[in-house]
Amino acid sequence: MKPAIALDAMGGDFAPANTVAGAILAARELGSRVVLVGREDEIQRELNRHRAKETSLSIVHASEAVTMDEAPAMALRRKKDSSLRIAANLVRDGQADALVSAGNSGAVMATAVFVLGAVAGVDRPALAAVVPNRKGGVTVWLDVGANVDSKPQHIHQWAIMAHIYAKNILRVASPRVGLLSIGEEAGKGNDLVKETFKLLRGSRINFIGNVEGHDIFDGSADVIVCDGFTGNVSLKAVESATETLFHFLKQEFSRSWRTRLGYLLSRPAFKGFRKRVDYAEFGGVPLLGVKGATIISHGRSSPRAIRNAIRVAGEVVENRVNDQIQKEIEESTHPMRSETA
Repeated sequence: MKPAIALDAMGGDFAPANTVAGAILAARELGSRVVLVGREDEIQRELNRHRAKETSLSIVHASEAVTMDEAPAMALRRKKDSSLRIAANLVRDGQADALVSAGNSGAVMATAVFVLGAVAGVDRPALAAVVPNRKGGVTVWLDVGANVDSKPQHIHQWAIMAHIYAKNILRVASPRVGLLSIGEEAGKGNDLVKETFKLLRGSRINFIGNVEGHDIFDGSADVIVCDGFTGNVSLKAVESATETLFHFLKQEFSRSWRTRLGYLLSRPAFKGFRKRVDYAEFGGVPLLGVKGATIISHGRSSPRAIRNAIRVAGEVVENRVNDQIQKEIEESTHPMRSETA
């Protein structure tokens, strides 16, 4: 039987329209079991609009919703009947296997950690971004914002978690793990990076050494780890640069009839480019290290993005990623065994 995915149907800028539509896509195309959590009348209205009668979709009522600008601590403390909190409770109580939300990311992280708890042996869960690279594959990059202050042992654990995620979900046989620094040499970086380097060098994973910012997208590593402060600032800078690039291109293409004609001729190429960098293809980012599985989708997620987030959540459960994380972290002080052992 397919894993049951608890979907925060009220989370996101376009909820519940897009979340319900995404759940319907997942049920129809993937056979996913989805529990839609939120205001029952609004969810049912959307199901009726799509004429959805899939038996793999069910509704659990929640009277409240966490807004996108709400302080995570306040949402956790005051809105105990929110769609996010009830969805997390379903996973905690064994009535669902995974949580998916396109809502307030800070609130999703806080709720998942508080309600579900961390996998045994994990000190701090981490937020992983899956980004496209120039070699046609993807790179797992973490932590991109779950932890502001980090210690070497935390980054060591995140490397192990991302190694397992890349191997079991992205099907990379022996993921290459790099440590983000200001230079490739072993002695480069601040004290945190230098101490982390020592831990990773003696670990069981395929550590390839330090990497730099330009390596995030060039495909030289399958996993890149860093502290959450650095990761979050870098990720937001990349997102802003991408949006600015599209803005500048739009300006240039609208300057004259010749540039508009040029755009029409090159539109297929731009559509292909947008698809390669579209977050909807990846569905969302996993919060690695929490019990069950938690996928945090973009607030502006389309139905296709929600559908893919549900798919990824199911894959995390089916591949028993948490069991492997716990096992590897328990054995992380041992010498690295071969991947074929």
